[in-house]
Amino acid sequence: MNTFGKMFRVTTWGESHGKALGAVIDGCPSNLPLTEEDIQKELNRRRPGYSLFSTPRKEADEVELLSGVFEGKTTGTPISALVYNRNQKSKDYSKIKDTPRPGHADFTYGVKYGNYDYRGGGRSSGRTTIGHVIGGAVAKKLLDYTYNIKIVGYAVKIGKIEGDFNYYSKPEIFNPNNIDNIVEKIENNPLRCPSSNSDEMKDYVLDAMENKDSVGGIVELVALNVPAGVGNPIFGKLSGELASAMMNINAVKGVEIGRGFESAELYGSEMNDEYYYDGGKLQLKTNNCGGILGGISCGAPLVLRVAIKPTPSISKIQNTVNVKTGENQEIKIGGRHDPIIVPRAIPVLESMVAITLSDLMIKGGFIHPCRLSK
Repeated sequence: MNTFGKMFRVTTWGESHGKALGAVIDGCPSNLPLTEEDIQKELNRRRPGYSLFSTPRKEADEVELLSGVFEGKTTGTPISALVYNRNQKSKDYSKIKDTPRPGHADFTYGVKYGNYDYRGGGRSSGRTTIGHVIGGAVAKKLLDYTYNIKIVGYAVKIGKIEGDFNYYSKPEIFNPNNIDNIVEKIENNPLRCPSSNSDEMKDYVLDAMENKDSVGGIVELVALNVPAGVGNPIFGKLSGELASAMMNINAVKGVEIGRGFESAELYGSEMNDEYYYDGGKLQLKTNNCGGILGGISCGAPLVLRVAIKPTPSISKIQNTVNVKTGENQEIKIGGRHDPIIVPRAIPVLESMVAITLSDLMIKGGFIHPCRLSK
């Protein structure tokens, strides 16, 4: 299962320490303006060395577009792109090939496949999300080109520290005219958190780093200009497809739509979003539903939050076993790792939202599956 989507399909391939990684996107309509630069700018947001809080592994992650584009536009045929690995240090992992790392997929991959590439986690590594971002870059371009849909993600919680910037605290600023200002604030912060207490969050991560530990967090994602009617009423709900997309990303442990778990504490009168007309257009007074009612988009911004676990690779001594000798032993993980994966996970999360929307909008007739009219 290396392919996500039915009409707009993204197949990812490659391993952390293999020769290259990439993606094949099938189902993108023809005549979409697309360049390597469109994909590169998204890859730059997730590549190593993003900030003090990312792995010191140095990779340029330069994309090479192999097929599916002619004279600057998509042809409707499969789009294939790759990124070469340039800075692997596989010897860092040779000592732990028989000792599954706590919190990693070493044990489960080994049990399932037997022949497991343990170098950097192989296929289970977060580095494989390069393929997600390649597919997401194409999907983002498609959604923006056809419906001016904008997708933005940012951290709202780092470890135990809650931020004060989120959709429900300032819904009025989330409009297409202001999105560039929001994105600038996000991208200029090393944790991609525009909250006023982000310095406290930085200190929290630095403290964990000093203690050879790692930190998780919560990301909020907002999609603007999604038209009403996307998704299906029973199976294939927009909320269900988005949740599936998020939970298929490494390190994701939970998903909320709209008010999420908070809605369990509200009265119906507090949760329900009342309707009104504004200039003949139906609107919601609030958006507690997160833009989705009955599994179908209602025209309000899509709002979801995703819980990201702490990076499992830490420098503390931990307990594990040697599967070759059958003995208990201690393990200390070497190599280069992110003390917090949240900031670099954000472009991956945005990508999967974009891929999900592209898939459902093509399937639902919002976007012509063969060619774009522009």
